[in-house]
Amino acid sequence: MLEGASNFRDIGGYLNLHGQRVRTGRVFRSEHLARLSARDHACISELGITHSLDFRGVSESAATPYSLPGVQHVALTIEPTVAARIQALTTQGIVPSTKETVELMRQTYRDFVNHNATVFGRFLRHLLEVPTPQVFHCTAGKDRTGFAAALLLSALEVDRATIERDYLLSNQRYRRDPQAEGQAPPHVLQVLWQVESSFLHAALETVDQKHGGMRAYLRGPVGLNEHDLTELQGLLLQN
Repeated sequence: MLEGASNFRDIGGYLNLHGQRVRTGRVFRSEHLARLSARDHACISELGITHSLDFRGVSESAATPYSLPGVQHVALTIEPTVAARIQALTTQGIVPSTKETVELMRQTYRDFVNHNATVFGRFLRHLLEVPTPQVFHCTAGKDRTGFAAALLLSALEVDRATIERDYLLSNQRYRRDPQAEGQAPPHVLQVLWQVESSFLHAALETVDQKHGGMRAYLRGPVGLNEHDLTELQGLLLQN
């Protein structure tokens, strides 16, 4: 849909476990928005998007800043820890194997669950408190953004198979950007710049095993109460 940003898509349209459909035109996900064309700006305006919710780390945001006319930027900072771990290993002369890189990504997703719950809570609460069209993103729109989308769809009671299909769409929609990838062996970059079911499974297994399931996680570490969840469903679901 956008010329200057891949992986931009509406998360609406899915049916939840009760046959209710997630509203379209309300919440969009994307990679970063720093290279949008004039046509893209017009498209954002036509969609009525009022806020961009940015999960990028400080240095990522500084490297590719952006300003969209009529759109308020909201920083929801989550630093890209996997990149730091890879950098630390390569500095020591250690090149992780494909299997080790996959495990690093799985650990990153566990960290999303265990260390970034309050940030994801701010994300969900913002959607609740500002009921206008929003776009959320990170750098590639696949990991931090992917887990945020999984949490939102979970809060709307969409089944996990559907959530996983939405998550894996990033492999079709994201266009790899060499300028964003940094220096690492090709087999490492191949893992870092795609998504795998095992990444999301690592997060969801942590939610289930450590936090007692998604409902308990949303009401506990994420910080929403039952009224919040009901109101969010009222805003973003239709019969």
